[in-house]
Amino acid sequence: MSFLYNLNPIIQAILATIFTWSVTAIGAALVFMFKKVNKNVLDSMLGISAGVMIAASFWSLLSPSINMAKSLNMNIILVVSLGFLSGGLLLFIGDKVTSKLQNKGGLSTSKRVLMLITSITLHNIPEGLAVGVAFGSTLYGLDGASIISAWTLAIGIGIQNFPEGTAVSVPLRREGFSRRKAFFYGQLSGIVEPIAGVIGAILVLKIRLILPFLLAFAAGAMIYVVVEELIPESQTNESKDLMSMFTLVGFVIMMLLDVLLE
Repeated sequence: MSFLYNLNPIIQAILATIFTWSVTAIGAALVFMFKKVNKNVLDSMLGISAGVMIAASFWSLLSPSINMAKSLNMNIILVVSLGFLSGGLLLFIGDKVTSKLQNKGGLSTSKRVLMLITSITLHNIPEGLAVGVAFGSTLYGLDGASIISAWTLAIGIGIQNFPEGTAVSVPLRREGFSRRKAFFYGQLSGIVEPIAGVIGAILVLKIRLILPFLLAFAAGAMIYVVVEELIPESQTNESKDLMSMFTLVGFVIMMLLDVLLE
């Protein structure tokens, strides 16, 4: 672990996002083993992931953003609020564009497949960016910005990538794709995370002044994904109350890791 901690933040961001991508691939690989994946398992994982990402948004992203804005004598309220809202707004616009294309109706199988892959891929970009920014920010020794919290964030994102990979590969299999092709496209949706992770880490290392904004931006994007995708999907389960408890468990896990292992 000490060897890992001593690596350059960009290298660590690459390793962390390769991990999150690999979890997407593992989720997509379920298409080889099952025709139908247990919904309770997937929904509970989504619930835990939602809790982890909510906690990570504050302790790993927003808190360091506030601390750095303060140290740079910036307008904390303006910078952090603008960054947070911008992250959510970007995904909001992306969802609107996707919805308009879907609402044209009469989509062929190939178009439905493309829309499915595109929607998951777009949501993976801010997740990769968040991991890259978290690792890049560790260089500045901010409160809440630590290697442990960055890796914990990556693990949390990895957990929620598992059902995402499955969410792509299983429907593709139902559309008539071979298991190999369904797996290929399922894992392909996560390949943007290492790319976005490197971009996030490099931006932080090269342009320190935009770090508070980037941290808040990544937090806003993550919260949007949680509210728009993870929680609503987990709440389609018949045991809604139990899924809510899984969200709380995920939050506590991330909170304890961030607070106790700093």
